[in-house]
Amino acid sequence: MDNEITLSFIAKSENEALARMVMSSFIAAIDPTIEELSEFKTVISEAVTNAIVHGYEEDGVGKIEIHAQRIDREIIVSIVDYGRGIRDVSQAREPLFTTKPEQERSGMGFTIMESFSDDVEIYSIPDRGTTVTITKRFVPIQESSRIV
Repeated sequence: MDNEITLSFIAKSENEALARMVMSSFIAAIDPTIEELSEFKTVISEAVTNAIVHGYEEDGVGKIEIHAQRIDREIIVSIVDYGRGIRDVSQAREPLFTTKPEQERSGMGFTIMESFSDDVEIYSIPDRGTTVTITKRFVPIQESSRIV
């Protein structure tokens, strides 16, 4: 393992930006492309927002933990909440499925995470919480693109 980090914060919407910033800084050492950085920030945003909105129903009290490991140019991130959990993970992964249509939620969170990641695993126990583990491999830096 090259590096790892654990971050814990209260499930408040304002902390979603904090999570994106910290995780962006964590991957800076591997010099991601602008596109990779944007995709990674989106994945973190979606996972944290799901924990805040669905795991804790925006109670502003629950805790969210992020644990990330960097191994060469691969990042493995787990976002953990101890909230409501997901009753049917398969259904939750379906595009456009949402448990909060009254809030005009798109139901695309997991779909977006899957499209911008190499692997997404979801482990959830109703009334105990959810862990979303995301793996993203970043392309090797091309020798020809380096400034000499």
